[in-house]
Order: sequence, then structure tokens, then C-alpha cells
Amino acid sequence: MRVTEVKVLPVDGDEKLKAYVTVKLDDCLVIRDMKVIKGTSGYFIAMPAKKMKDGTYRDLVHPLDKPTRQMLEDVVLDEYKRMQSSENKEMVFAKVG
Repeated sequence: MRVTEVKVLPVDGDEKLKAYVTVKLDDCLVIRDMKVIKGTSGYFIAMPAKKMKDGTYRDLVHPLDKPTRQMLEDVVLDEYKRMQSSENKEMVFAKVG
């Protein structure tokens, strides 16, 4: 399995939630509504979840092993950081120019 596309939609004004993410796997499966969360020890991804009747949340999609979770997290966070870096460069150019 390989990640063939990552789309990051930044979220402004939230202390913890930083972005929503859509990931395409092998150009044939899409996972929408993953989240980039800023936790106490850094950034991590949260899988799409559904709120149950008892108020708890249940993941709709999730990796079955640590290597797959790590691979997804690495790809998503790399793209999030790349996007943040390019936004910061654009802001600097906008302020200077």
C-alpha cells in the first residue's frame, strides 16, 4: 500500500485542531476527515470517527498495525509541515512586496 495523494485543509482559530486531511491510497481508496492535532508532545493524526449514542467516538477507519499508522502519520505530517512552510514563505513575500 502506498499513499498516492494527500490534501491538507488548514483550520484557523483552533488551539488543537490544525487541519483536516484527505488521503488517497493506491489511487483507488480515499480516506477523508483525518485530522492533524497539536498535542502536548507534538503533532499527531486522528482517524475519522463517528459519535456514538452514548457520547463516545468510534474510529471509522484505522490502521491495524504500528508500521502502517507510522507510515500514514509520517506522510500526512510531512505534507502538513511542507504546506505550513510554503504558507509562511508566501506571507513573508506578501509583507515585503
